[in-house]
Amino acid sequence: MKAFMKAAAGLVGVGVAGLAYGVVEAHRFVVRRVEVPVLEPGSSPLRVLHISDFHMLARQKAKREFIRGLVDLEPDLVIDTGDNFCSADSLQPLLDDMAGLLKRPGVFVFGSNDYLVPAFKNPFSYLLRGRSRASEEPIPELPHEELRQAFTAAGWLDLNDKSGTLEVAGQQVAFRGTDDAHHDRDHYEEVAGPADDDADLNIGVTHAPYRKILDAMVGDGMDIIFAGHTHGGQVCLPVKGAIITNCDLDTDRVKGLSQHSSGARTGWLHVSAGVGSSPFAPYRTFCRPEVTLLTLVPRA
Repeated sequence: MKAFMKAAAGLVGVGVAGLAYGVVEAHRFVVRRVEVPVLEPGSSPLRVLHISDFHMLARQKAKREFIRGLVDLEPDLVIDTGDNFCSADSLQPLLDDMAGLLKRPGVFVFGSNDYLVPAFKNPFSYLLRGRSRASEEPIPELPHEELRQAFTAAGWLDLNDKSGTLEVAGQQVAFRGTDDAHHDRDHYEEVAGPADDDADLNIGVTHAPYRKILDAMVGDGMDIIFAGHTHGGQVCLPVKGAIITNCDLDTDRVKGLSQHSSGARTGWLHVSAGVGSSPFAPYRTFCRPEVTLLTLVPRA
């Protein structure tokens, strides 16, 4: 019995230490940088800032300072893949902190935590299932239409089951996106069809990187797809990395740059590990909160 109690105490100690480390790591914000050879030969490079999963609360001073400083990266384009805020009273602080970025060309889609106030979920069942599920109980809505209006008033393209074009640093970029697939709000058929041959670049944008959307976008000729949602696995292990992705994407591509093939086509995929987390699970292990500055360069 003494041996059992000693072992149990040791496990509890390891768990507490791991949780404490996870809370610390959740505040170790970082800017990743990556180069993607996706443009036509002879094109000028494009600097794309991919932001995702802020899960903003007004009281999060360190996160807010990090977000305010992102404008200093001077991106040509900002791509926001959703889950921006967690409470109604954090909407204005979010917009204040993003004021500099909103002066740049940008596009956005929404995630579930743009529509609904986050609800407590058992983290152990989440780990066992591999993805979270929508609550069966009514959940209060967030002021998502106010967020949408603020973004579009700044000139950002709303890509929730929509498409559009922007001139970015002298290049014509065509976009298409979906609403949140994790809660079955996506309707890719609204934007499906061949890529825009007149555009210098075709970009797909979605919150949750479900394979049905990746397959459809790559099959239609998107050069690169941007997604978030996964939090990079959030609770990762040394060496092994992510345990889950919270969707049907494989753990090898839970964050960062990779490629996705569909039929005879292959396109680039960038999944952001995001900046925040649910207020009910404010920790990360071996998965720092991040944004990514991608430099798109000509193919060889």
